[in-house]
Amino acid sequence: MKWLRFLRHYGPVPRNDNMYDETVQRSARRLGIAPIEFEHPMAARVVNCFDKNATDPVSVILTGTAGDGKTHLCRQVWKALNGNDDDWALDSPYLTLKWLYPKDRKAWPESHDPKLYREVKIHFIRDLSGWAPQQGAEWEPEKEQLLQNFCHSLFNPDTDEIFLIAANDGQLVESWRRLHETDDVKRARQVFEDLLVEDRQEQPGVRLQFFNLSRTNSAELFDRAVQAFLNHPGWEELKEVVSRENEVFGPNCPIRRNYELLQTSLVQSRLRSLLELCDYNGLHVSIRQVLLLLTNAVLGHPDVKDHLMIPADVPKIIAAGTVSKASLYNNTFGGNLSEIRRNGITIFDYLERFQIGTETSNRVDNILIFGEGDENLGTYFDRFIAKDDFYGADARFYAAKREYIEGTDESEERAQEFLEMLVSQRRGLFFKVPKQEEMDLNLWELTVFKFAGEYLDSVLGALKQSGVVKRPILLRLVKGLNRVFTGMLINSDRELYLATSGNYSQAKVSRILVERVSVEPSKGEKVILRHDASSGRVVLSVYFTPELFTDFNLTLIRYEFLSRIALEGALPASFSKECYEDLLAFKSQLIAAYMKRQAKEQVIAGSTIGLNLLTLTEQGMPDPRFVEIVP
Repeated sequence: MKWLRFLRHYGPVPRNDNMYDETVQRSARRLGIAPIEFEHPMAARVVNCFDKNATDPVSVILTGTAGDGKTHLCRQVWKALNGNDDDWALDSPYLTLKWLYPKDRKAWPESHDPKLYREVKIHFIRDLSGWAPQQGAEWEPEKEQLLQNFCHSLFNPDTDEIFLIAANDGQLVESWRRLHETDDVKRARQVFEDLLVEDRQEQPGVRLQFFNLSRTNSAELFDRAVQAFLNHPGWEELKEVVSRENEVFGPNCPIRRNYELLQTSLVQSRLRSLLELCDYNGLHVSIRQVLLLLTNAVLGHPDVKDHLMIPADVPKIIAAGTVSKASLYNNTFGGNLSEIRRNGITIFDYLERFQIGTETSNRVDNILIFGEGDENLGTYFDRFIAKDDFYGADARFYAAKREYIEGTDESEERAQEFLEMLVSQRRGLFFKVPKQEEMDLNLWELTVFKFAGEYLDSVLGALKQSGVVKRPILLRLVKGLNRVFTGMLINSDRELYLATSGNYSQAKVSRILVERVSVEPSKGEKVILRHDASSGRVVLSVYFTPELFTDFNLTLIRYEFLSRIALEGALPASFSKECYEDLLAFKSQLIAAYMKRQAKEQVIAGSTIGLNLLTLTEQGMPDPRFVEIVP
């Protein structure tokens, strides 16, 4: 049972986040249990920077958010360089070791001639936040001097010192702002800012490899983490000590049921889809948050200490008949936690934005409330609700449903209890409905992103396979852009209309037509969707000429926004004003690009001013009217 107690360290329990990797390692050694480990997607690239055969080793910075695996990767490098395990186990955020590097290629293959090697001192600052002084405090002279040496080493090819520094992205730049200003410090800080903004790993002439771990694909991290989680030997050991007497990990144990559900391809694929969509909304999920999600999904229950089950809780939960409260489907969204605790955890904050459970459709709610015994809906109710002995319709659900339908209990508390059960059951449906029935049940209407499934399959799926997005989807997006750009219910989707109000391109209603851009390729003009492999983004590109184009990062939320406007004709109230402003900023960029083309074409100005005023026909089609103004 030690495994379950150890597993709780990964869940939403209080801990020292700054030393999380060390905390887990110490607990693992104390309990004699291997921690959950897997190879980080960037591990090989980071370790290779310290290749013993390198004639010109360079420094490395690991940055990103808390929990991205920076300390873990530092430990991987330390082990690769034969660093002492006892030294690493100390709490010091700063360590050093020395390593022999070849002076030139004559030392290859390995030679024992000491004249062919030079000794390089490698400085490990594995936690800059724990090493640098607190905000407002002065630097200790030796610490500041060490960072001054680091800055100098970045631009000096003859240095015998290199560094591995792990720092959260905000802490990195802030620490350098507080150093005494020298030319090397200013140059180094500018390099950091450029690499962060441009999302690059290196800069010519600078002896540095820069890894921003926040750019790691969250879905890929999930793929690796879930396999390491499920395949941990602790689960097999748990199965061997199953006791029918106390029912821990027995056939009625919710922990076992959640573990088995997490093994299914459908549950894994839906979780992966949510994390992939987070990526395409610009929300990065760290390794720590992925492991927290998996742990909470399996161990969560609202009525136990820290809301995470331990072996002693299982018999009590079974006896009390509250197994359904341990639902993996609900735990995935932090449903076992208090609202305050849930809101303070990054992964649950991100998943809450999908509003799964609170969003619904008439069809889904008819299945849940009226499906029992119904000729058309009964099949769905039986398959997804009635036959789920753990998290489907139990006695509590049936009783609350009956009272809700018949109105026999006017208590708001009882009605609220049933509504909470409905939230949990909707979440269950999100993980139960198979891929082939997504369209039939409108699965993604259980989220605020009703076009998310299409975004994953028909946009991302097509582009990643070097395919082309279906024409109706592109035309719908163009129609949505036209409605935002003009502020009118325009129905045109064959051309992109750029319009202003005269002197203000971001006015809500713009009737003065600046230019029309053909969607289909025509004289260098076109509008396309593409996948940028370097950034992993979906990009909408508007071409004025083959060389002159403007890109727009088509995140999930922007895709949903444009699709809703195109089909519903109104700005979705559930989306922030930021989306709308982003699109108006995109219009300004397009108009600027158009002006560049005009400048190159050297159009000769006439003696009169002509304006195209946009009006719409009864069918909503644009009908520009040319107006000539004589000065």
